[in-house]
Amino acid sequence: MNEQAVDTYLVANQKYFPQEKVLFLRDKLLELDEKRFSLLFALELKDPFVLIIVSIFLGQFGIDRFLLNDVAMGVLKLITCGGCGAWTIADWILIMDKSKKYNFDKVMGIIVSSF
Repeated sequence: MNEQAVDTYLVANQKYFPQEKVLFLRDKLLELDEKRFSLLFALELKDPFVLIIVSIFLGQFGIDRFLLNDVAMGVLKLITCGGCGAWTIADWILIMDKSKKYNFDKVMGIIVSSF
């Protein structure tokens, strides 16, 4: 893949990925063909800042976990009102990293998938 296109993609989307994985992701994106690289623009990445806001206001209902497709934990938080507040507070600290990992895993799914 074109180095300039990869760098442009990463600069525009670096807030969505773990900082320590950006260089690894860059190397993998450079190996992609044009077809798979174009699929990355159709991906709906979760914004970590939006998820922290959702977690603060609706975390006790598990909405933050549902947005990350963690249905089991979302239902558990919903039933227990955020684990009586304990899981809700823990997610305020962890949700940004979880969203970045979720986005990274989605991109890696496209990179390793075969057509």
